[in-house]
Order: sequence, then C-alpha cells, then structure tokens
Amino acid sequence: MSQASFQKRMREKKRQEKKEAKRERKEERAAEAEAAAAEPDEPVAPQDEVLAQLAALHKRFDDEQIDFDEFEERKQELMAKLAV
Repeated sequence: MSQASFQKRMREKKRQEKKEAKRERKEERAAEAEAAAAEPDEPVAPQDEVLAQLAALHKRFDDEQIDFDEFEERKQELMAKLAV
C-alpha cells in the first residue's frame, strides 16, 4: 500500500471517529435536556414568605450577626426561590 493511500485512510478514519464522537455528545446533551425537562423544579415558596425571610436576612446583616459572604450566599438562595 502506498504512503498516500495509507494517509488518506487514516484521515478518513479520524474523520469518522470525530463524527461519531460528535454524534454521541449530541445524543448525551439531548438526553440530559429531556431529563432536566422531566424533573420538576423545586417548589416556589410564597412570595410574601420569601420577602419576609429576605428582610430578616438584611436585618441580621445590618446588625452584624452574619458576615458578607454568608449574607450573599443566603440572599442568592432566597432570590432563586422568588418567581419572576
């Protein structure tokens, strides 16, 4: 077999492997998207309750009962519960 035909076969083989890997990744992403869509989102808490918790959190931060990092972390958790 000549060197040129061998190289061509190797290029074709790599191209096919790359195509197969891309197809598998695409199928995995599609399966993950379906699974995420099938899973129910965490229940949304009543807005008044979340806002009250947020106000209490701000008060604790203002009274220096918690540090800024903890305040930000808890604030993000509460904000995620709010329905926009």
